[in-house]
Amino acid sequence: MKKTFFTPFLFIVAFVFSQEKTANYVSENYTKKEVRIKMRDGAELFTSIYSPKDTSKKYPIIMQRTPYDCAPYGEDKFKKSIGPSETMMKEGYIVVYQDVRGRYMSDGLYDNMRAYVPNKKSKNDIDEASDTYDTIDWLVKNVENNNGNVGTWGISYPGFYASYSLLSNHPALKAVSPQAAISDFFFDDFHHNGAYLLSYWKVTPLFGPQKNKLTTEDWFKFPNIGTNDDYQFFLDAGPLVNLDKYYDKSNEFWQQLKDHSSYDEFWQKRGILQHMKNIKPAVMFVGGWFDAEDLYGPLNTYTTVEKNSKNYNTIVMGPWSHGDWARNSARQVIGNINFGDSISGFYQNNIEANFFRHFLKRNGKGENKLPEAYVFDTGNKEWKTYDAWPPKNTEKQVFYLQGKENLSRENSDAGFEEFISDPKKPVPHSEEMKQQGLTPRKYMTDDQRFAARRPDVLVFETEVLNDNVTLAGDIMAKLQVSTTGTDADWIVKVIDVFPNDEPETKEVQPYLKMSNYHMMVRSEVMRGRFRNSFSNPEPFVPNQKTAVTVKLQDVFHTFKKGHKIQIQVQSTWFPLIDLNPQTFVENIFYAKPEDFKKQTHRVYNDSEIEFKVLK
Repeated sequence: MKKTFFTPFLFIVAFVFSQEKTANYVSENYTKKEVRIKMRDGAELFTSIYSPKDTSKKYPIIMQRTPYDCAPYGEDKFKKSIGPSETMMKEGYIVVYQDVRGRYMSDGLYDNMRAYVPNKKSKNDIDEASDTYDTIDWLVKNVENNNGNVGTWGISYPGFYASYSLLSNHPALKAVSPQAAISDFFFDDFHHNGAYLLSYWKVTPLFGPQKNKLTTEDWFKFPNIGTNDDYQFFLDAGPLVNLDKYYDKSNEFWQQLKDHSSYDEFWQKRGILQHMKNIKPAVMFVGGWFDAEDLYGPLNTYTTVEKNSKNYNTIVMGPWSHGDWARNSARQVIGNINFGDSISGFYQNNIEANFFRHFLKRNGKGENKLPEAYVFDTGNKEWKTYDAWPPKNTEKQVFYLQGKENLSRENSDAGFEEFISDPKKPVPHSEEMKQQGLTPRKYMTDDQRFAARRPDVLVFETEVLNDNVTLAGDIMAKLQVSTTGTDADWIVKVIDVFPNDEPETKEVQPYLKMSNYHMMVRSEVMRGRFRNSFSNPEPFVPNQKTAVTVKLQDVFHTFKKGHKIQIQVQSTWFPLIDLNPQTFVENIFYAKPEDFKKQTHRVYNDSEIEFKVLK
C-alpha cells in the first residue's frame, strides 16, 4: 500500500491544507501536465506541472524536488492541494513537483545526499545543482504563461534539495525557502554529534535499496519487529550488528552507516554547509524550535549563508515540531504544551506567502515588510522580530554545575557529582514509550520529572527566579568529566521548571499535572569519542578529568518569574540514540556484547553552562 507507514509524518511532505475545502479546487482551477525533462547527461527526470487555468496573466513557477514521489501519477489525477500553502495555491502559481534522480519515475541511480561537484568539467559531472539548473532552464523556456521567475521550497529532505538549488546559479531562480532542511547527515537526522539516532533505524530502507525500474510504487519494505515496545525491542536486540538480520546487502544506506561511523570523507563531501558561499537568490530558512529531526539544518545553514553571502537572507523559527507550519491546526500543541491558536496559519498567510509574493510576483520591488528574523518566544508564547539572529542585545552569562543540585552564577564548589551508567538499564528519552515510525516528536517538550528521579541522571537548578530570563541563541555546555571506562556519551538537557501553582490545562496527559512540570526546552548529545574531532575518535583515559563541550542548538525561551532553570546531565537516552558500550571500540556499529560495560561517570563542579541572555 502506498506510503501508509509515513502518512502521519511530514517526512514525505504530505501537506494537509483543510482538504475538505480544497478537494476539488486543484482540478477546477489548474491543468496538469506530466513531462520527462532531459538532463545534460541524458537522464530524464519525471516532472508534474500544475498551471492555472486562467491564462490571462503570467505566473511565477514554484518548484519542489523530492525523493518521496510526485503522486498521484497520471494527468487526470490531481493532488488535493498544491504548493506550500492553501493561500499560495489560491493566489496562483505554476506549481512543479519532480522526482529526483533515481527515485520513482525518474532515471538514474539514487545517491543519498548526493555530493556537490563545484568544478564541473563535463556533462557527466552531475549533481542536484546541475539537475536543478537543467530543470529550471527547461521550465522557463517551455511552460506557457510563466513570468520568468522561479522559486523552490521543501520540508525535510525536499528542504535539502531546496538548499541545494541555491548552488544551481540559474538566473531565473529568485526565491528559495529551505524548511527543516537537512544539511549534513552526521549532524542532522541520522546522527547527532556522532551519536546514531536509533529512532531512525526502522526507516533506513527508505533510502537504502535502488529501484530496478521506473515505478509509481514503493520498492522497499520496512521491518516488522513484532512488538509495540521499542525500548524492550532494542534493548533485547543488543549491539547494532544484531540488527543486520532485518536488512540484507541491498540496503546500501544501512551498510554505509555501519562502514562510516566517524565523520570521514564519505560524510564530509555530502555536507552542504561548506558550499554556501556567494548565494544570490533571496532565502527564507524555516524551522521549528521543537523539531526533533532537523533543527541543526535551518539554524546552521542560515548562519553560514549570513556569514558568506550578501543576498537577502532571513530566518523563521516557530513553536513547531517537524513541518507543523505546513498544517492548518487551530491550536499549536506539542506534547503537553499549548503554544497558541492559528500560529501556522499566521505563518502561511503573513510570512511565507509574503516572501514568495514579493520576490516572485513583484520582482523584489516595493516595500518588503519581512524582518531578518521572525522568531517565537516559547516561554512567553509570542512572536518577536529582530534585525539579526541571535539578537544583538544579548550578553553571555555563565552558570556552574555546583554541588547539592545547584545551578549557580558562582563557582564555589571544587568537588564533583557522580553516577553509575549501566547499558542494561538505560535512561529512556520519554516517560511514555511506544512504537515509533520515525524520531518521536513530543519528547522535545516532555515532562522530565521521571528522569530527574533516576540515580543515573544528575540535576542542577537555580533558585526560584525573581525576574524573567530570556535565552536567545545557542547554549554551550562546557563539561569537565571523567569516567572509569574509555568511552561515554554526554547528554545535556535545559529544563523550565514550572511553579507549584501552575494552572492545569486540557492538553496535559491524564497521568501528569502542570504543577512543577519540568518542560524540556533544549537537549543534545555528544558522543565522547568525538570530543576533539569528529573525524578522529579517541578514547578517554580512565579516571582522568577531561573537557567535553556540548553545543546545544539555539533557543528563544523566556523562563518566567517564579520558574526555575534546571540542567540535567546523563549518559544514556534510549532508544532515541544507540547505546555507547562505554568501552572504546573502533566502530560502535560492530561492537560485541562483552564491550558493553557498566561505568562510573563524574561531572566536576567547575563545569559551565554558557547562555546568551537577552538584555
